[in-house]
Amino acid sequence: MSTQDKVEERLSAVENQLDRLENLLVGISQKLDQKPQPASLGEEKAEALKGWVTDYVSLRLQQLVPETCDHPPETGWEEEGPFLDNTAIRCTEEVVHRVKRIPIPFVREMVVQRVADNARRKNVDLVDIEFFEKAATF
Repeated sequence: MSTQDKVEERLSAVENQLDRLENLLVGISQKLDQKPQPASLGEEKAEALKGWVTDYVSLRLQQLVPETCDHPPETGWEEEGPFLDNTAIRCTEEVVHRVKRIPIPFVREMVVQRVADNARRKNVDLVDIEFFEKAATF
């Protein structure tokens, strides 16, 4: 075999390999260009995600505006008199009226929690308006 025959044989082999490689790259490119079908995303996962988002939004809304959400009736406290909202701290009617005058719900809740924490710390049995004004000051 002459040198030229060997070169042509090698050149032919390289061209065959390049053709095969080109075909593989074209196939890969076509697969990458195809858009996934909605069913391939997993409808169950999509539904689970929708459920989670719905639950999360509902929870956040309840945290932001708790007085508009349904809550089970509280028992036992009604007979003893008024209490600060969502606490076991007794208070006067004047304090209840003052709390209801706070227009922003999350601010109202922060004030009530601060007053309740101060009442617990100082072992106050009944929060009157004087204690409320001192304890609610930030």
